[in-house]
Amino acid sequence: MKEIKLINLKLTNFKGVRSFELNADGQDIEVFGENGTGKTTLFDAFVWLLFDKDSQNQKDFGIKTLVDGETQHNLNHEVEATLSIDGVDLTLKKVYAEKWTRKRGSATAEHTGHTTDHFVNGVPCNKTEFTKKIAEIVSEDVFKLLTSPSYFNEQLHWTKRRDLLLEIAGDISNEDVIAESDNLVSLTALLENYSIDDLKKMIASKRKEINKQLDDIPIRIDEIHRNKADVGSLPKDEVNARILELDGLIETKTDNLNDLKNGSEVNNIKKELSDIELKLSQVENQHEQDNLADVYKLKSRSQEEQSNLSILKSKATNEMQRATDTEYNINVIKDDMAKLRAEWSDINAKELQHEDKCECPTCKQPLPQDQVEEAREKAESDFNTWKSTELESIQKQGVSNKERVATLEKELESINKNVDKIKSQIEDKEKVVAKLEKELADKQEKATPIEENEEYQKLIATKSELNDKISRINESVDKEVAKAKEEIEAFRKERNSYQAEILKFEQRERDIKRIAELEAEQKELAKAFEEQEALLFATEEFIRTKVELLEDKINSKFKHARFKLFDEQINGGLQETCVTLFDGVPYDKGLNNAAKINVGLDVIDTLSEHYGVRAVIFVDNAEAVTKLLDIDSQIISLVVSDRDKTLRIEG
Repeated sequence: MKEIKLINLKLTNFKGVRSFELNADGQDIEVFGENGTGKTTLFDAFVWLLFDKDSQNQKDFGIKTLVDGETQHNLNHEVEATLSIDGVDLTLKKVYAEKWTRKRGSATAEHTGHTTDHFVNGVPCNKTEFTKKIAEIVSEDVFKLLTSPSYFNEQLHWTKRRDLLLEIAGDISNEDVIAESDNLVSLTALLENYSIDDLKKMIASKRKEINKQLDDIPIRIDEIHRNKADVGSLPKDEVNARILELDGLIETKTDNLNDLKNGSEVNNIKKELSDIELKLSQVENQHEQDNLADVYKLKSRSQEEQSNLSILKSKATNEMQRATDTEYNINVIKDDMAKLRAEWSDINAKELQHEDKCECPTCKQPLPQDQVEEAREKAESDFNTWKSTELESIQKQGVSNKERVATLEKELESINKNVDKIKSQIEDKEKVVAKLEKELADKQEKATPIEENEEYQKLIATKSELNDKISRINESVDKEVAKAKEEIEAFRKERNSYQAEILKFEQRERDIKRIAELEAEQKELAKAFEEQEALLFATEEFIRTKVELLEDKINSKFKHARFKLFDEQINGGLQETCVTLFDGVPYDKGLNNAAKINVGLDVIDTLSEHYGVRAVIFVDNAEAVTKLLDIDSQIISLVVSDRDKTLRIEG
């Protein structure tokens, strides 16, 4: 068990306290003073030194000294405490001072902020090192719980109080809770897969859904009753019998109607008409053969000769193009021959030009006569060889061109003869085509129209007479047909009305069946709802049992404090809470200050055992308690005393 005791506490210019030193030497002491003398300030200073907050856990509070409501400047605000940690002294000091800065060119300094200096055992350090040193002793949250009797109940949120109590006592297993009552055995399997909270949510969701369905079913049944089809007085089997009877009447009347429409006399006339149509077709075919056969033959021959004429014209065009191309090639070669003749004449007329004066190209001295003669002879030989070679080459090209021209001229002559021949054939073919066109026009003009054919005219007249006869017969039948149709339509309307009744019978049967299904579903849902209700009651009993076990287990950890972890609702449900009780009185509802302090000390005593740390405790308003709870921690009692105008210490 780690023990933290206060040996000494010094305040300088802190919250109006100019200078004060509390020498506790690790013992329980009492600090007396009237209101406003600085008792609570001692606790504020101690907490500020460690955690930069006051005893009410507020970070933003006034440290500086005020005179007539105005802050006194240029003062250092200091708190220094010496603690005994398991018998080893540790001195912590913090100095809060104003920062004044003189700007360049200004004669006076300006207040530009504050500084906080930290010291551990007299050695300066930064804030991080200071905070780390304190954390090595105990965490801030734990220290506040162990130092102030009111912190747990007045500053810690109830959910955190609850979590802390559960942490101290340890949770209770589902098996332990179920073992308390046979009514909870049904939850065993469910709690293997779900937490009790999730199980309650699941049950509530199912109950809500089942309840909604149960509420909907009577509405749906009532709607079916209200919309149930009204049937006539006749039973369903009699309605079906009447439908069959009407089907027979409709069939009989329909057969009679068809007989009227398909009378034998009309059928015979229609047969004659078919024969007439066949004969007309035969006459038309024969007329076409007699009058148009020669026309078709002439038209075919004319098309054939025109095609041949087109072929000849195409040949003539191609041959004339060949003649043009050949003439062009002849002219090109002849032009080349003329150029060669001119070139031959130029070369043939050339003579060697030789100078008798010959000099050395290096020294410019005349060459000897024998060298001059030798050079002349070589030049003449080279010139004559070149001239002979050039003339011979030109002559060969000229001979080749002449032969090529002769060949092309012979070819051109053959082409021209062929062109003349084709033109003659074209003239002959054009005469043949013209003759055929004239014969075709004459034949078409002399052809006799089908309407002038005597046999054709007789057949058309007979056809018209037969159609007129059918019309006269139909006029007498139309009245009978109309009457039959009216009777059939009346039977059908009556049948449709009976068929509608059958549909009503069928819909009514479906409605009755659906109502039975809904009523059966209603029974199943009611059964399912009862099952969920039973599960819900079991979960609530489980929670109550666990609450009782938890509260008993938690309360066993404390001497005087008791805790209520659940409130029972009007509907029988349970709601989580965390209320501290002392002799059955809730902490925040009527508990006096003395009881609050002692129950706070009881909580600190248990928490000290839980965390393995005992710290110095500051008890404010200790005058309210005639006897403080006896615990092993050091207690600094802050007592209001009207007769003490300044702080007085007793230990």
